[in-house]
Amino acid sequence: MNNTFNFAKELIEKASKLILKNYKNIRTISYKKSFANLVTNVDHEVEELILRKITSRYPEHSIIAEESGKKIKNPKYKWFIDPIDGTTNFAHGYPFFCISVGFAINDILQFGLVKNPITNEFYSARKGKGAKLNGKPISVSKVKKIKESLLVTGFSHDGVSSKQENFKNFQTLTTKSHGVRRDGAAALDLCYVACGRVDAFWEKELNPWDVASGVLILKEALGKITGLKGNKYSIYDKNILASNGFIHNELLKYLR
Repeated sequence: MNNTFNFAKELIEKASKLILKNYKNIRTISYKKSFANLVTNVDHEVEELILRKITSRYPEHSIIAEESGKKIKNPKYKWFIDPIDGTTNFAHGYPFFCISVGFAINDILQFGLVKNPITNEFYSARKGKGAKLNGKPISVSKVKKIKESLLVTGFSHDGVSSKQENFKNFQTLTTKSHGVRRDGAAALDLCYVACGRVDAFWEKELNPWDVASGVLILKEALGKITGLKGNKYSIYDKNILASNGFIHNELLKYLR
């Protein structure tokens, strides 16, 4: 596992250099299911780099990636890849996006890596070994009441009904807290909870590659994660509530 973890760290650094090389120099932008769901040539190039390196080193491993979908070989070993989480931000030059790489054995996350190439902030976690930001340990905040908290959420590109429901959540919790941010990159949102910059994050209509790495980082930073009804959470679930633990139950009372 040490070798695989170090390989992944080197891989994410190579991907980061490729993103920086192409930042504000995007050649093509296309759209997936809606006009707000962007994908750039850089997304594809970064994912191709990551997949090529993984399949060369670990040809038997399975990969679940945003742009190329599922490539299931040996289901025991799975990589979860989001080449650019926050593509809309990246396309507009808004510096809140990241590379996200997670690895699981028998669907138990072993490590997660998230890097924002612009800020050079590198979040990492290994199962049972804590979470770190640029090599230094991090942990969630100690805020114990929503009225003293700063929150963050996200909105689906495609789920119209769930988006409308979450606008109501956004409105309600904005009036109950110090505010609710919407930055547009779930992996980084989870990392921000993990290091105590915000106190909770919730979102609907997510995918495994959006959350796998950030989920482990938050858990190792002693955060709490459930579904939006307080149910047990899996990275294959669509909906998530992640918090410092102290305000979790209070949040569940307000979320639809």
